[in-house]
Amino acid sequence: MSACIIGRITVNDPQDYRAYATRTVALAENFGGRFLVKGGARVVVEGNCPDREATLAVCNSGAYRQILPLALSSRRRDPVIVGRT
Repeated sequence: MSACIIGRITVNDPQDYRAYATRTVALAENFGGRFLVKGGARVVVEGNCPDREATLAVCNSGAYRQILPLALSSRRRDPVIVGRT
């Protein structure tokens, strides 16, 4: 079963956010994930996403926790994990 993270993001510190955002692709890939859309205009996307467990593993990983302070200090966010349970 697939799961996706959708983040509605308002950047308020571009420099810190850039330091965070440049690490998220590799982090997702380490857990079997991939970005369908990253930045730019919002679009409707289709495709395979990592399963719910892998998605939660990224969010709970030490590697993500390490860069999370950059995310929290540099933007306002509303992340949502979508997928069937």
